Amino acid sequence: MSLSFPPLEERWNVTREVLRAEIVPAYRPVVLRGFAADWPAAQAGLEGAEAAAAYIKGFDKGAAVEAFVGAPEIGGRFFYGDAERALNFERRQGAISAIVDDILALGAEANPPSVYVGSAPTERVLPGFAEANRHDLLAVPVEPRIWFGNAVRVQTHYDMADNIAVVAAGRRRFTLFPPEQTANLYVGPLDFTLAGQPISMVELEAPDLERYPRFAGAIEHGRSAELGPGDAIYIPTAWWHHVQSLDRFNVLVNYWWRDLPPEAGSPFEVLVHGLLAVRHLPKPQRDAWRAIFDHYLFEADGDPAAHLPEARKGVLGPLTPRLAQNIRAFLKRSLG
Repeated sequence: MSLSFPPLEERWNVTREVLRAEIVPAYRPVVLRGFAADWPAAQAGLEGAEAAAAYIKGFDKGAAVEAFVGAPEIGGRFFYGDAERALNFERRQGAISAIVDDILALGAEANPPSVYVGSAPTERVLPGFAEANRHDLLAVPVEPRIWFGNAVRVQTHYDMADNIAVVAAGRRRFTLFPPEQTANLYVGPLDFTLAGQPISMVELEAPDLERYPRFAGAIEHGRSAELGPGDAIYIPTAWWHHVQSLDRFNVLVNYWWRDLPPEAGSPFEVLVHGLLAVRHLPKPQRDAWRAIFDHYLFEADGDPAAHLPEARKGVLGPLTPRLAQNIRAFLKRSLG
């Protein structure tokens, strides 16, 4: 079963003001065409795999990175293995230049092994790269991370921060689903993942609708786009996205950020704690806590502390470093 999806919205010449005033508040993914057309990395990418590889290697000072390496049989799809709590790939350490050379050498093979380096902080592994390939779209400084490999597929997952992902070399196809399609994506284990984030168990390129029938509903809401060197995509927090690298050498640079102070906690940790404290309650009690959560967390009835004087709001007051410290101390005591 081959799937096709309607295209994502596309914008050109997006400024910081447009991003903050229009794109982020809309909470929908947008392709940012030509976002990094003037980057030296993207210009090298347009010249081809060898030029892009040489450009990346020019910043390598020998720092080690972790590569995912899968046998030819996985067809570029990093996923779980057949055994319980097993993966279908290995993690190997190596220097960027050596891994890049290996990827280029695999380009001549008809069915090569899959090699993928993800989320490597450029300041540590490629010093000077970020300064040579700058952007001014974000209001706060964010350290870019680099991803590179051959023709591989990153299984459908979500991030816990807003994301701008920039294609520097090769082509990538992004397919996205809104958060409300979570139930239709058949999410895998929360506590045993491929690289940190839970993933959909459905193979996007060949979905098994007999095993995963609700995925048919997700298909109706999917959107897709193909990006080349210099293009970027804005992916809001918690939007599911599948990423397929289409060429024998691909490079992507991404920026994650949250519009929250650094002391704010992780919603995913709240979810896991809820599995411990709420999920196994009798249904009437779960319904009661749903109403309480709706009131306090999601403000279904407005500000839950609007009737209290500022001095009496306590944990319901504005988030400050001191308040965050007090909440964390309370949680540590309560969790033992």
